[in-house]
Amino acid sequence: MDQAALPSTNEAAAARTSPRERLMDSARGLFCRYGINSVGVDTIIAQAGTAKTTLYKLFGSKDGLVEAVLEREGEAWRSWFIAEIDGPGGSARERLGRIGPALKAWFTRPDFYGCPFINAVGESDKADDRMRSLAIAHKTIVLDRLTALCTEAGIDDPAEVAHTLGLVIDGAIVMALVTRNANAADVAGRACAAILPH
Repeated sequence: MDQAALPSTNEAAAARTSPRERLMDSARGLFCRYGINSVGVDTIIAQAGTAKTTLYKLFGSKDGLVEAVLEREGEAWRSWFIAEIDGPGGSARERLGRIGPALKAWFTRPDFYGCPFINAVGESDKADDRMRSLAIAHKTIVLDRLTALCTEAGIDDPAEVAHTLGLVIDGAIVMALVTRNANAADVAGRACAAILPH
């Protein structure tokens, strides 16, 4: 068979991937790197290799695609983060002590573009609660896990301490995004250690 007739690796991979997955993957990369508002539907469908009607049929609108991408990103990040701090086992305090190293691993990745939820709220209409609601739902799940670990560690007022840890995490994410310096995670790790009662 003529070699030119064979599909490229990218074409072959695209043929095996559903239009929904191609749209989600393309939108994720574009939104995270360039921002939701700066990426148009035409750019997404061109990269995904689908028709505009496919996007609207599957997601209803660009907003529907944004919400689907954020929900999937949130779920993937939470699964990763919780596995990073809980996976190796140990005491609750040891697991809480892994917050800084987990963030460092994330901040050093070439595709680190900050928290998609913080970014989405930052560039959305501040009177529109849609992005804020998605962000709060994501943050609540993370805070619930941190609260459970603080409770297990016997810390007084575990919800308050978990909330403070959450603020440190969010601050480190923004700092790392703005400065492009992964050492923000080291600062966060020391701050978390200082917050936890001894």
